[in-house]
Amino acid sequence: MKYLVTGAAGFIGSVVVEQLTKNGHQVVGIDNLNDYYDVALKEARLARIQNPNFKLVRLDIADRDSVASLFASEQFDKVIHLAAQAGVRYSIENPHAYADSNLVGHLNILEGCRHNQVKHLVYASSSSVYGLNAKTPFATSDSVDHPVSLYAATKKSNELMAHSYSHLYDIPTTGLRFFTVYGSWGRPDMAPFIFTKKILDGDVIDINNNGDMWRDFTHVEDIVEGVVRIADVVPTRNSSWTVEEGSPASSSAPYAIYNIGHGSPINLMDFVKAIEDELGIEAQKNFREMQPGDVYQTYADTQDLFAVTGYTPKMTVKEGVAEFVQWYREFYNK
Repeated sequence: MKYLVTGAAGFIGSVVVEQLTKNGHQVVGIDNLNDYYDVALKEARLARIQNPNFKLVRLDIADRDSVASLFASEQFDKVIHLAAQAGVRYSIENPHAYADSNLVGHLNILEGCRHNQVKHLVYASSSSVYGLNAKTPFATSDSVDHPVSLYAATKKSNELMAHSYSHLYDIPTTGLRFFTVYGSWGRPDMAPFIFTKKILDGDVIDINNNGDMWRDFTHVEDIVEGVVRIADVVPTRNSSWTVEEGSPASSSAPYAIYNIGHGSPINLMDFVKAIEDELGIEAQKNFREMQPGDVYQTYADTQDLFAVTGYTPKMTVKEGVAEFVQWYREFYNK
């Protein structure tokens, strides 16, 4: 197969590219290598991909003409769309970046699929769409109409946009609601990276909601296994589906939504303890209130994804934290 992977220099995207090329697929990756976080880290991720089946194109998905030209010239079989402006808190500070990348960019990818007979579009949604939902575990059959950040609202919008294109143009689309992903080559704006860096530097770490928070931490290797497998599970039309009786995660159109996570959340303090144990250093902690846009708990009901892919996460938090800390110390010479 010939794949397009957007966000190829990203945390998840770079590992997806690596896995697809190892599996013998031809991959074109696109990324604008913006400076939302350290560009050198993104370049280092790309440098690891030593495979003749991979080609990188430096491109912004918000650039309509460039995206259209790339689709027309390359004629992809499948698309894994992971590029986005990430980060909940940054969406409060810089909302227009989210409109450009997550809305305009997503539309440009949908248009590319529409005009070039792409067989399957897999795209990144987020667990943040569950917003004010209190029932756990979060299930794709739940309503997701009350986001608590603009980032979450853009991800919900991505799902709605994908459904309209599946319905109108018969494009098979699958949205994946990612839960908290961590592991080597991770993003510097995420808690595992922030905690590890600050503990090693002797700085104070901020603990939101006084530590009473739960996250469905999932190692990137497990996440990528799920992404690659779901690309082969192409949704089809279901003429018997109705809005009144069917799940919001399905449709009469060739459309599907899945949670992708570990399915077993752990307390934030237990995760911090795992990092402390691996580093052999006790963190200096500043306990504070819940922050704007944050949620108390994420907990994925992943049974539907497991059923169609056979995907089950293997990495324990202890193993995953050890893997991440080892990478961090080696990469940053700590």
